[in-house]
Amino acid sequence: MTLTKLSTAVAASLLLAGTAYAENTFRWTSSGDALTLDPHSQNEGPTIVMNGQMYESLVTRDADLVLQPELAESWEAAPDGWTFNLRKDVTFHDGSAFTAEDVVFSFERARDEASDFKEQIKNVLEVQVIDDHTVKLMTDGPNPILPNQLTSLFMIDKTWAEANNVVKPQDFAGGEENYAVRNVNGTGPFMLESRAPDELTVLKRNPSWWGNDQFPGNIDTIEYRPIGNAATRVAALLSDEVDFVLDPPLQDLKRIEATDGLGVSTVAQIRTIFLGMDQGVDELRSSSVKGKNPFQDVRVREALNLAIDKEAIKRVVMEGLSFPAGMITSPGVLGNTDDQDAVFAFDLERAKSLMADAGYADGFDVQLDCPNNRYNNDEKICQAAVAMLAKIGVDIKLDAIPKAQHFPKIQNRVSDFYMLGWGVPTLDSHYVFSYLLDSEGSWNAAGYKNATVDEITAAIATETDIDKRTGMIDEAWSQVKQDIPYIPLHHQVIAWGINDRFDVPQGSDDGLRPRYIVAK
Repeated sequence: MTLTKLSTAVAASLLLAGTAYAENTFRWTSSGDALTLDPHSQNEGPTIVMNGQMYESLVTRDADLVLQPELAESWEAAPDGWTFNLRKDVTFHDGSAFTAEDVVFSFERARDEASDFKEQIKNVLEVQVIDDHTVKLMTDGPNPILPNQLTSLFMIDKTWAEANNVVKPQDFAGGEENYAVRNVNGTGPFMLESRAPDELTVLKRNPSWWGNDQFPGNIDTIEYRPIGNAATRVAALLSDEVDFVLDPPLQDLKRIEATDGLGVSTVAQIRTIFLGMDQGVDELRSSSVKGKNPFQDVRVREALNLAIDKEAIKRVVMEGLSFPAGMITSPGVLGNTDDQDAVFAFDLERAKSLMADAGYADGFDVQLDCPNNRYNNDEKICQAAVAMLAKIGVDIKLDAIPKAQHFPKIQNRVSDFYMLGWGVPTLDSHYVFSYLLDSEGSWNAAGYKNATVDEITAAIATETDIDKRTGMIDEAWSQVKQDIPYIPLHHQVIAWGINDRFDVPQGSDDGLRPRYIVAK
């Protein structure tokens, strides 16, 4: 073969290879970007979804939310902890070996004060190394749900972290930057190729991933572009600029379904949307009411619950894709019952009467902090709540901002009144109690304190009698229902817009799992 013919042949083969490669590129979008790539900084759904494509946990869940082995091949319980048998021949993206020492380091890092995952491993006292591929998580008594608590606790390379000065996780609420915020060295199926926050993140398939021959996914490249404007997200899907929209506007679902080559899938999510009221401070920061805090009066908290018409929000704002809630735990999570989930029925007259009884017949003013790029129709929900609460005299200034600025307000305890959504990846109420209802919970910005709830939160972490434990959980929810620390709005229904060229299994945790995505 002559040099000319050889060059032509090579060029042709490269062109064909490029064409095939492009066919296995998965382009997707949603309203907001991951907050950080540091795997132990922020326990936030989209952030975990992004990081979970590059980092891995000891155990994970499939699209049906069934526990599956990941970096641990098997695990076994004992009265004083759990033993995990690690996969052999697993490497990080830089080629270094994954061993038990990385597990020890990852748990120590996740226990740091700046970590948003410390509650999940609160009763892990120590990680003992049995050998290079066996660890025992020593716990403060038996822990019946520990594997469930580990599905988003990612393993990081100790040597890499030390070399790049990221032994401690990023303090996101404090505005800290570190090397792990924009750089990744995980064991997962995809490797970070480029990262431009709020613009474009590109991932490439990890050719050395241990699971390449065990999962059906055939995606080579993932391109993620956050698009804040809802109409623009839909237009990108309709014009074939993206293949998948995680959060299409609910009002556009029929239009997407009616378009050739596109489809919509929906599922009830294990996430509850609610409003938090800071009853832990003596005086609200944003109110003209001085010397007292209206939210400290349970009658005011009940009045606000009664004044918000959750059915109207479902019908008008959510296009029917929500389930009005009476508790911050959705069906499918241990602790949710019909009785506990009974909604505060809309009752404007009783709400006004309660406000008057509490000494606020003329209402009061307060600021409501709301994200505008995190939950389905989040800003619209807040706008509806503002209008409804005005009818009982609560004059609200709405501050709707991107989630990257919204969440630190809650974490730093500087919000009087706020929207938050809470998913339950463990499928157990302990996760809700430990973060939102325990007096020391890191997301308990409501300042809620109840000794009974604190005691039960600690007790159910080690109670192995299922019936007894379920009864304790129900007792705690009954106490919360009486205290009314939050305003549950609804359990969210998620809808995905998908190009028919791809098979994308949908889970009720809203988690994108590229190892299962198939380009047809």
